[in-house]
Amino acid sequence: MIDTKEGIKISIRDNLKAIEENINEALVKSGRQKDKVEIIAVTKTVDVDKIKEVLDLGINNIGENRVQELLKKYDILGKDPNYHMIGHLQSNKVKYIIDKVKLIHSLDRVSLAKELDKRAKCHNICVNALIQVNVAEEETKFGLKVEEVIPFIETIVSKFENIRIKGLMTIAPFAENPEDIRWVFRTLRQLRDKIAKENFLNVDMDILSMGMTNDYKIAIEEGANMIRIGTALFGKRNY
Repeated sequence: MIDTKEGIKISIRDNLKAIEENINEALVKSGRQKDKVEIIAVTKTVDVDKIKEVLDLGINNIGENRVQELLKKYDILGKDPNYHMIGHLQSNKVKYIIDKVKLIHSLDRVSLAKELDKRAKCHNICVNALIQVNVAEEETKFGLKVEEVIPFIETIVSKFENIRIKGLMTIAPFAENPEDIRWVFRTLRQLRDKIAKENFLNVDMDILSMGMTNDYKIAIEEGANMIRIGTALFGKRNY
């Protein structure tokens, strides 16, 4: 159970139901009724008991921002959940998670790609990754500029055989009115469509990871099929 400001007990189950209703509403509004949206439960600072509750409710994707926290939860929860690295990834931390994560959401530079490819080869695997795009070009956020993405993909394709690009990710600026950042999600979708037409080797544009607690409904209306939800699911974080 989760305490709200008013002291009312709200369960994770209730929160998930509300999120799923919002997802369906956004899909209907955008004419995507038959599409599926995957929820990544953002588990930064979340107790393992709460994570287990989400897993029991059928959400099998958990996202972590930090390698150390991901490893700690991997040791407790085991390999059954799908682990997503959604935060900035330092190259020297790749070796710890390369064989544990389903998807890396934050590929944004050649040096990281080089390390991912090297470690993937050591484990005889291919690593799945999304390219992080800083659509709004915020100085406080990581990611490539929109115009840098296609040249970056060309480099990945030509140099790194053990990386599979599965789509794009972005983090929109915070806005009191999510309508103000609709353009960010629309821009990423348009970029995805443009890249898909290029038919790059080992590049799929199946995933648009965009939208968080404050803006996921708008993101879905603009084409998101993967959203990263923490606060709306677990309640406010404990730091």
